[in-house]
Amino acid sequence: MRLVERIRPGRAASVVGAVAIACAIAVPIALGRDAAPGPVKNYLTYVGGKAGPANPKLSPVVIGAINTQGGQVLVGPGWTNGVQTAVEYVNKYLGGVQGHPLKVVTCFTTSAEEEGTKCGQRFANDRRISVVEFGAVAVGNQSFYAALGGKKPVVGGVMLFPVDASQKNGFALFGTNDSVLGPWGTFAKTKLKAKTAAVVYPQVPGIDAGAKVEKTSLEAAGISTKLVGFDPNATDLTGPLTAAGAQTADIVVPQSNAAGCVNIAKTLDQLGVKGSKIVSNPLCLSGEVAAGLGGDLAPWVYGIASTLAADKTDPAAVPFNRALGLLHQSKLASDAWVIVAWGQVLTTAKLINQIGVAKLTPAKFTTAIRAFKGPQALGAPSLQCGKYKTEPAACNDQTQFFQYMGKGVFKRLTGWLRPPAGFTPEGS
Repeated sequence: MRLVERIRPGRAASVVGAVAIACAIAVPIALGRDAAPGPVKNYLTYVGGKAGPANPKLSPVVIGAINTQGGQVLVGPGWTNGVQTAVEYVNKYLGGVQGHPLKVVTCFTTSAEEEGTKCGQRFANDRRISVVEFGAVAVGNQSFYAALGGKKPVVGGVMLFPVDASQKNGFALFGTNDSVLGPWGTFAKTKLKAKTAAVVYPQVPGIDAGAKVEKTSLEAAGISTKLVGFDPNATDLTGPLTAAGAQTADIVVPQSNAAGCVNIAKTLDQLGVKGSKIVSNPLCLSGEVAAGLGGDLAPWVYGIASTLAADKTDPAAVPFNRALGLLHQSKLASDAWVIVAWGQVLTTAKLINQIGVAKLTPAKFTTAIRAFKGPQALGAPSLQCGKYKTEPAACNDQTQFFQYMGKGVFKRLTGWLRPPAGFTPEGS
């Protein structure tokens, strides 16, 4: 039985896998069940499934999945691999959903706004689909929602744009661009005692919005901040970094995709800017960045709104690494978009099991996910969907920070931090 369908709106879209370094080590875990709320350490318990494979004779439970990939705009192409491997794991080891195989129908946007319309229409009209998984969508967002017409709940990992955050039937389990970048101000103020900040970013949809949020968060913490964008095709970033005051700022924030991370790191090194004052988002934690820097990641501080697969002190990382190992996909462990995709699929399976396949409807799934308080698999210890009136889709506003020590070793610097008291997501 084919458990992945692909819809190609416009020109053909191919699944682009993220090339990731295997900086995490799979560790055996006991097969006992979690006794109390806390980090999710056992996926079978979390989803409420039955050990073993799904029954191929039962009808599949179909979910939609939309991502932006195959074109020039690439924020998280690895998310699709994450969804597909998570579905494979649910079907092989967690009994599917109430014994039924879980099946994903994918649809990609690449460069044109109308591609979002085609994806929204396909999912809205497919009666098999009660819920849609939402990836690193940076093209066609507005048209997608308009075509979907609020008919089905949209489950996101980290949602990028204000239009995503404003969806009343959207649920960003790991947060929105605003909510999860909000804690940068808290970290800068409480850990670095910063008074000045430099934020630089490539002028790429989704990335530019995040950079503006970083500035808002830092200023909410009372930190004077300069924000400078640059051409994403530029390689020498001396001008933008100098204009932002990176050499003298107390904190430097590279808000970038992988390609920009490489060029920022090289230029900062040439300028002599190093150390723990460089605090990046997790998009710089990729094999593409490591390859571009000669085989290892930049020795920066990284904030991440999910479990870090390489964090050996986090029990939530153990089952993830083990699961990818069982699927022979350990190379995906360091891709932050793979991590959130797994969290989305596991929570979706959990709620479908809770509702029951026979009773599953978009309305019942919406009610169940709105009431879900966590802990989130591979995510924050608690959730509150609808906490912010300006961003009803934001379910999380917590982030944790790590110092990268080199050669795959991370040092935890904080637990889960929230935004500064004066920070409020702007919404749409």
